[in-house]
Amino acid sequence: MNRFTSLAAACAVSLIGLPAMAQHEITWWDFLAGGDGVRMRAMIDQFNAEHPDINITPTTSEWGVPFYTRVRTSAAVGQGPDIMTYHLSRIPLALQEGILTPITDADLQAADLAIGDFFETAVDAASDSDGTLYAVPFDIHSIVLYYNRSYFEGSEFLDDDGTLTGINSLEDFERALAHAAEAGSRTPLSYQTGGAGGIWRVFYTLMGQQGGELIVDGEVLPGDNAQKAQRAIEIMANWGAQGWQPEQAEYPASVALFTSGQSAFHLNGVWEVPTLNDLQNDGSLGFEWGAVQVPQLLDQEATWADSHAFALPIQGNQEMDPERRAAVMTVIGWMQRHAIAWADAGHIPAYRPVAESDAYLAMEPNATYASLADTAYFDPRSQIAGVASPVYDAGVNVIGPAMHGFMSPEDAVAQMRAELQALIR
Repeated sequence: MNRFTSLAAACAVSLIGLPAMAQHEITWWDFLAGGDGVRMRAMIDQFNAEHPDINITPTTSEWGVPFYTRVRTSAAVGQGPDIMTYHLSRIPLALQEGILTPITDADLQAADLAIGDFFETAVDAASDSDGTLYAVPFDIHSIVLYYNRSYFEGSEFLDDDGTLTGINSLEDFERALAHAAEAGSRTPLSYQTGGAGGIWRVFYTLMGQQGGELIVDGEVLPGDNAQKAQRAIEIMANWGAQGWQPEQAEYPASVALFTSGQSAFHLNGVWEVPTLNDLQNDGSLGFEWGAVQVPQLLDQEATWADSHAFALPIQGNQEMDPERRAAVMTVIGWMQRHAIAWADAGHIPAYRPVAESDAYLAMEPNATYASLADTAYFDPRSQIAGVASPVYDAGVNVIGPAMHGFMSPEDAVAQMRAELQALIR
């Protein structure tokens, strides 16, 4: 044996017992921070442990514009990830930019999934106008109505089980707000009144409950939709005039008003459920709370909603290797079947077998508001709508001043319509 064969033999011996490299190294991008990020990392670690042939390497970028800008620029030159999280409200803009690859029936089959496994509202938001799927929905997250039971003890608004009841109209809700104020609530209704997200989600819910549409065939607030938008702003402005909601409360302040016991109600996303659970579990929350689907205050049930989804970006001018693509779909299928871990963050699984499972139906308050998945009201299908978009900017720059009394609701609608219409190409 010469020294070269001896070296080869030594190297072979030294490699015995080392784990084999995964056949597929999957690059993953997301925008998930806080509790969402912790839960997703745990899911990725579990997947990797169970799949020695596939290894996910995750990277988290800043939520909103920074993430989507990075996706757009990297996909164009073929330097993007194999898989990424995506907001379904951003799908129309992504289709205009041409940065997503369609999800085919063969893709779904590789993931052991089918279209019928998902809530129809989420599938519609994940598809183009021809019904082609461009993302696989992972959850439905919406605003819900949190409530502090202590303000409603012995009233018509709390049943024997401590569940909020008796709110079936705007008049009922405003009577409940007045009751809470009389019961000592300093700010009966808290939400983010000083930021784009909170204002937009409440406004859009009130629009949706009137059957309103912000954008139709490229036209902003056509027909009687302008009147419906004005009505939504009038309602929000009245809550302010009555002293029921805070002025210019940024997101953390709006949450603090509720968790400190000053607000009887809180309109916010399901993602705050873990916050309240944690505070209650460590004994620092001084009251019992619950959460329900936003009641039908106007003509029909509707609640602003969005979805986290999984999408596959283009790879510049290249096609993803079929075996690699199958591995990516294996990842997506596994995530869907293990979505009960994601539901722990307050989200409603978009995958019906999990959302309808005994394990999910035992989760509270999640199961109480799960019905909103069927009436979820997604942002307009437009390139100027969705997360971190011009319509969100209109929330803080136009609707905000009107709800705080600095301009009339009628003038706000006219300004919003003119500004948004100018952006539609």
